[in-house]
Amino acid sequence: MADAILYGVAQKIIESLGSSTLKLIASIWGVKDDLEKMKNTISAIQAVLEDAEEKQVKDRQVEDWLMKLRDAAFDADDLLSEFSTHVLQQKVMGGDKVAKKVRIFFSCSNQLVFSLKMACKVKAMGERLNNISTDRDKYQLNLVERPLERRVVTRGRETRVVKGERDTHSLVSETEVIGRENDKKAVIGLLQDSAVKENVSFISIVGIGGLGKTTLAQYVYNDEIVKAHFELKIWVCVSDVFDVNTIVENIIISASGKKPESFRMEHLKNELYEILNQKMYLLVLDDVWNENEEEWDKLKTLLLHGKRGSKVVITTRIELVANITSPISQRYPLKGLSDDQSWALLKRMAFEEEQETISINFKAIGMDIVKKCKGVPLAIKIIGRVLNHKKTEAEWSDIKNIELTNVPKFEDGIMPVLKLSYDHLPPHLKCCFAYCSLFPKDYLIDKLTLVQLWIAQGFIQSAQENLQLEDVADEYFMDLLWRSFFQAVEEEGGTTRRFKMHDLIHDLAQHVSRIDCTLVDPNAKNENEKGRHLSFPFYNVSFFEKNLSTLVKENKIRTFILAYNKWNYDQGTIKISTLKKLISTFRYVRALDLHGLNMMKLPNTIGTLMHLKYLDVSSNDIEVLPSSITKLVNLQTLKLCKCEELRKLPVNTQKLVSLKHLDLENCENLTHMPRGLGQLTSLQTLTLFVVSEGPVGSSKHCGGLAELNKLNDLRGKLEIKNLARVKDATREFEAANLKEKQRLSELILVWNPVGDDGVGASDDENSMDSLQPHESLKSLEVDGYMGVRVSSWLSFLTNLVELRFFNCKKCQYLPPLYQLPTLRKLNISFMNGLEYMTDGDMNDEISASLASPSTFFPSLERLFIIDCLNLKGWWRSVDKGNEATTTSTISSSSSSTNHYHQHMPYFPRLSYFFFRYCPKMACMPLFPNLEEELDLRNSSLKALEETIEMNNTGGRASSFPSSSSSSSSSFSPPLSKLKQLRLWNID
Repeated sequence: MADAILYGVAQKIIESLGSSTLKLIASIWGVKDDLEKMKNTISAIQAVLEDAEEKQVKDRQVEDWLMKLRDAAFDADDLLSEFSTHVLQQKVMGGDKVAKKVRIFFSCSNQLVFSLKMACKVKAMGERLNNISTDRDKYQLNLVERPLERRVVTRGRETRVVKGERDTHSLVSETEVIGRENDKKAVIGLLQDSAVKENVSFISIVGIGGLGKTTLAQYVYNDEIVKAHFELKIWVCVSDVFDVNTIVENIIISASGKKPESFRMEHLKNELYEILNQKMYLLVLDDVWNENEEEWDKLKTLLLHGKRGSKVVITTRIELVANITSPISQRYPLKGLSDDQSWALLKRMAFEEEQETISINFKAIGMDIVKKCKGVPLAIKIIGRVLNHKKTEAEWSDIKNIELTNVPKFEDGIMPVLKLSYDHLPPHLKCCFAYCSLFPKDYLIDKLTLVQLWIAQGFIQSAQENLQLEDVADEYFMDLLWRSFFQAVEEEGGTTRRFKMHDLIHDLAQHVSRIDCTLVDPNAKNENEKGRHLSFPFYNVSFFEKNLSTLVKENKIRTFILAYNKWNYDQGTIKISTLKKLISTFRYVRALDLHGLNMMKLPNTIGTLMHLKYLDVSSNDIEVLPSSITKLVNLQTLKLCKCEELRKLPVNTQKLVSLKHLDLENCENLTHMPRGLGQLTSLQTLTLFVVSEGPVGSSKHCGGLAELNKLNDLRGKLEIKNLARVKDATREFEAANLKEKQRLSELILVWNPVGDDGVGASDDENSMDSLQPHESLKSLEVDGYMGVRVSSWLSFLTNLVELRFFNCKKCQYLPPLYQLPTLRKLNISFMNGLEYMTDGDMNDEISASLASPSTFFPSLERLFIIDCLNLKGWWRSVDKGNEATTTSTISSSSSSTNHYHQHMPYFPRLSYFFFRYCPKMACMPLFPNLEEELDLRNSSLKALEETIEMNNTGGRASSFPSSSSSSSSSFSPPLSKLKQLRLWNID
């Protein structure tokens, strides 16, 4: 199945041959006609690729023809890339007058040999491709007429995406589940079964791939009955490799949210014991494949410390696994959906909007199709998305009678259905999907990383010049997600961040990409010398070095990535000789991933990789990058995050003219930004900007905030550090031009470096006015600001979802925030000077909330107020009739309290309140709907009295439990739904 990746390469060649720069070179060299012929030849071949793919299954000669074409296409793409790279290098050296410089460059005597050599290569390549094209007639390859099914999924249609949580994949939307209500009740019955003798019992859900075992487990895991039944719930995905240490580590992480300090079993055992001991817990071990009973017993022994009634649920495809892990009475064999349930699911996928009537013929055809899916929800969903594009009965009949019948048979009964769905993908999605086979099963794939890799390989094309490739790639991704080839796992701000592929979909991806893509197994048995894309599931450095020599025989590798979900302990440090060998071997590489190898130095030879577009050296101990890296004029993505020893970027960073993504997150020792960075106006990602010591211009290598002025395509996160160092703050801040950066979603403004006490910092509050961001900003953090007031523009950031203030020691109050419509999380911490949350009058907010209750913090769900030692109240003043007073005096008068608490503003959606070290806080808005958690420490109960009294008869406060941890059963109605209460050292 060479056509998926091959189609993408062919499309990239056609695009390259149409570029104005290449046409200019062709004219100078006298090969204009040759390149035009090459373009026509590639276009003609590309048109019959689909027919060739179908015929190669039965015709070995067609398969050989495709292999020859594949090698020639890759070589042609390398040749064209070499041309454009040389031109780009000369442009960087000589300025922007491209045409003039190109003519001078290629007319110089010292370039004559080079140009003649390249002209010869073009002619030879043209002949090679022409010969291959001529052979296509021999095999009677024809254009396959298949309607394009490209579906652009807009952000508004990102529905049915499960909103997940970091480090867990246990959530599922109930609206997605069809036909599993009885299964859910049966499994819950097993969980509640008290007749079992053991303290901890083991239940297995077993069934073939794609049936929805994981979905059922998620459905049960999130049921309210189950939540109330167990003290502790833990979810761990096990997958192919059954390593007891790793599983225990992941149980600890899921239960505590913290990584264990050591990977040694003795330490892990003790930590696990502390977590499980005498707790009634539920543990889900998802996707277990281990058939080794001895290994299972090692894990089982560690899980037996729970309280009586604890349960471990295992999902597996394999009967033997169920036999090993669970007694017969505790096994639940999951069956396929009934015909009616299958039809209901197919209808949902094929007809997005509920249709009152569907013709009898449509239903009859649909029922025949779902029977071929054998009741497997995954197959039904995917074939349903194919049918979504088919609007007539004839088209549905063709799927049933012709296409499903002609798909090659596989060992797995539903794979033909999945393969047919792949066949119906438009070509631009086929290559993107096939490339995903480089990630291991159950791997959490970062969407932005995948998009950058797709672009590096040339799989993304845009017909519109004003449309960024990243936005086109996002549409491709959403299309594959909509078709159920991807499963969203983690979401942030309504956008999918990380995702997985179902095991069967991963099998399909490996099948269709097996010629081009190699996912190395631990024993390096699946060596593929013809592969161009290589993924290494990095276990440790010694494994990497031991197997590298067998994997680099093919020197035309285009992708080399390290794909691992878990960080291993003591992985070792890679040798510089190994790095040099790798770099010298992969001369044609487009994407190179060397993250987490503990390297202290990146070899200078990195500058020889002229085709390189994606470089990840994050999580290494590099202090300085080699200057040769600035020769990489094609480099689009440079990842340096978590390079905590990195002190500076190369002096000539501006020569990286193609750079779009520069990830510097957690580069804690970076001292400054290079002068000229602002010339990289294509930058979309710049996670960190460090202000240098000394005034602007004091060093010829240091750039000031003005470098940000024209970087208006920045998106995602930007942290600006050491703002207190800026001398002419108002002018410099204004030069940063933050207001024009409308695609930034997160902004972090840090004034003082760690340990700085703020002495000498600018108190000019007008300077902060000049840092006003665009109103589209979603998240804002202000750290170490030394002004008394905060700029009023904060109140106009109407799209804010999260707001954080830390260490603003002189700040006395904040501007009104209550009308921010989308604010969900507010964190105010370590604000010693803060006396009131706002300097406004409470009556203003009462009036607004009475007029419309939804105007007072309408979306706020999580509130953190920490270490604000002088905070007295929420409002500076309250007008009670004719008497004005501060909110700090309200609680001293019960009569006045009863007078106004009925109209006091309240948080309509607040669910989590974290309130610590605020001993003077006397009054705040009500929070009657608190459900998730109330954590109150080293503070006064006065701030909570209004909420406690809210529904009490006669206004009497209910008794507040004094224990450090308690259920909320004794609370009055306003806090009756509270799930967790933590109280410590309360006045």
